[in-house]
Amino acid sequence: MAARFPLPNGAVLEIASVLGTAVPFTALTNAAPPVATAVGHDIENGDILLVTSGWARITDRAVRAADVATDTFALDGLDTTSTDTYTAGSGVGSVIAVTAWAQVSKVTAFTVSGGEQQYVTVGYLEDDDDRQMPTNRNPLSISVTVEDQPSAEYVSVVEGLGDAKTLSVLRMKLPNGDQVLYPGYVSITSSPTMERNNVMTRTISVGLSGRPVRYLAA
Repeated sequence: MAARFPLPNGAVLEIASVLGTAVPFTALTNAAPPVATAVGHDIENGDILLVTSGWARITDRAVRAADVATDTFALDGLDTTSTDTYTAGSGVGSVIAVTAWAQVSKVTAFTVSGGEQQYVTVGYLEDDDDRQMPTNRNPLSISVTVEDQPSAEYVSVVEGLGDAKTLSVLRMKLPNGDQVLYPGYVSITSSPTMERNNVMTRTISVGLSGRPVRYLAA
């Protein structure tokens, strides 16, 4: 059998073009995935949600709704089981569902940077060598190079989000069926790059507001 390698060829990138209204939840469980209580909600299985929560580690992240039932739904892809990190009863907040998407077409490059582990250096008088201990990670950023298409639907979407500095979601659908959600703030260069004998391109920049979540193909 021939070896198979993960190639991005055939991947489809989308950006949230329309968001719904906030749906408040009055409780969020310590579980994997956590279950939200929202009386009379209209969330459906598979909806992509932007999360606001009293738990800072999950706020401004994008997740998929699962196990939807009357007055409850789960935030698939999150793990809030640790009560040391997620104080019980403090995760109350709201979600906003993505109701429409625009395809970011003719992508020529998709680059993720950041996320490196940072360290604090400590040295004691009796030490010959300094020590390092992990602290936080650098923020993640995405750079998307696209062919210049001023009339494409996504362009006005990204320009509007950039002007308003509004949080949004990008969804990458990989050819193997996996999906990755990237929550963040987007902008696009106002003028394309122009070089003789090369395609004119613009760059979409994304400053992530939280870690991406990847869902494996069923």
